[in-house]
Amino acid sequence: MSSTENPGDGSQQVPPPETAGPDVTTPDAATPDAASDVVAPGAVAADAVTPDAATPGAETPAAPTPGAETPAAGTPDAVTAAAGTPAAPTPEAAALPDPTGDGAARTVPEAATPAAVPTAPAVHVVSDPAQWGRVDEDGTVYVRTADGEREVGSWQAGDPAAGLAHFARRYDDLATEVSLLEARLKAHTGNPSELKAKAQALAETIPTATAVGDLDGLAARAQAMVGTADSAAAESRAEKAAARAAQVARKEALAVEAEQIAAESTSWKAAGDRLKAIVEEWKTIRGIDRKTDEALWTRFAAARDAFGRRRGAHFAALDAQRGEARAAKQELIAEAQRLSTSTDWGATSAAMRSLMDRWKAVPRTSRDGDDDLWKQFRAAQDVFFTARSESDKARNSEQLANQQAKEEILAEAEKLDPSGDLRQAQNALRKLQERYDAIGHVPRGAMRQLEDRMQAVEQRIRGASDAGRARTAPENPMVTSMRAAVTKAEEQLAKAEAAGNARRVEEARANLATRREWLAEAEKTASRR
Repeated sequence: MSSTENPGDGSQQVPPPETAGPDVTTPDAATPDAASDVVAPGAVAADAVTPDAATPGAETPAAPTPGAETPAAGTPDAVTAAAGTPAAPTPEAAALPDPTGDGAARTVPEAATPAAVPTAPAVHVVSDPAQWGRVDEDGTVYVRTADGEREVGSWQAGDPAAGLAHFARRYDDLATEVSLLEARLKAHTGNPSELKAKAQALAETIPTATAVGDLDGLAARAQAMVGTADSAAAESRAEKAAARAAQVARKEALAVEAEQIAAESTSWKAAGDRLKAIVEEWKTIRGIDRKTDEALWTRFAAARDAFGRRRGAHFAALDAQRGEARAAKQELIAEAQRLSTSTDWGATSAAMRSLMDRWKAVPRTSRDGDDDLWKQFRAAQDVFFTARSESDKARNSEQLANQQAKEEILAEAEKLDPSGDLRQAQNALRKLQERYDAIGHVPRGAMRQLEDRMQAVEQRIRGASDAGRARTAPENPMVTSMRAAVTKAEEQLAKAEAAGNARRVEEARANLATRREWLAEAEKTASRR
């Protein structure tokens, strides 16, 4: 290119000409018909014909096509602009690669580049210049419009087709800009008001642009965007409102869930974890105005605080309940420890069973604390029941010894012979009975057998005594047996009263009463026969 671009404002920096004046373009020596390259006085040479300064999206001059003449070093290019002055590119213009391959720089508005509009890819428009314009013999370039042909510039650098292509590229740049604006409006990206203003500027400048193409159709497209910009803006606002409403609905749902948890949930661990997860999800929801967001957060925070208070009250009550349970169990432990040294086995055993029932009715404390309390309580009971077990063992041992002693006395009594000296046998039996009765308890299972053996000896001695008397009518054996049992029960009661053993006295009285009832029934039965 014969000119350089200023990245700051897009204006051209033209080196000083080496010729006699700025109006003349000097072609190379090999260029035929050099006289045709003379530019009319007053025209300013440029790299390509530029549009008016008011045209938005104007581009930097392009280098000549390969078929065009190359200007001499230090001189302006050979193509003049019909407007007479070069147009400075707009501040938002940015260079794009040239799809035609002729080396000319392409420009589109910076706001319409792919980086600014990710949803609208760059559109490269290539038109057919021969359909919309021509270059006459003098190099004047015309464009066809609905109002007729209009001069747009002059091409003196070579092949007329290259000149048409040059001006067609200007049209293509305008068409690209229009297409990108359309894409941005459709995608609802960017500020709709700004897009509308750009479309209005294009609609006003395209009809007079120094370009070759369907300027009328392109201007109509730009004008159509002006009409649709408001509806696009409304759609954009509706989409943003819908997106905002969706985000508000999400946070409202989370707030409602938190309020429900605060009011109903008793799954304290799971509910607390869910509230933490809601906070993390809440952070990801954006796009809500500050007032609405703060109101929703206030609801959520209030629900979370209410849940925290309810959970705190629950655990405080639980701690109080556990404290009461601990105190109650400690009282039971103290009572069990007091009873643990008792030797009143029957009454204390019943009391210990009652303590166990009361223990089961008391709620649990903490797991470790409850286990410790149970060990103390059980240890106190074990002291008592171990002592009772040892007492039972000693008693059983004593009863076995008593059984053995009674069996020895019975064996001695069973050897008595009343047929020799009856009175001596009776006296010996009486003394054996006294020794027999003086011996304490025997095992319950052996008691009946021992009593039956002693009764059999008594009946044998008594039978021998009755045989020596005058024979009378025989007494009913049942009555005799019952009378003997009553006599023996009376003797046992007397011995118990003499010993001062209240328990044995009570047992002897109950036994005597039973025996007397049986004797009375037996006598009634015998009298009826």
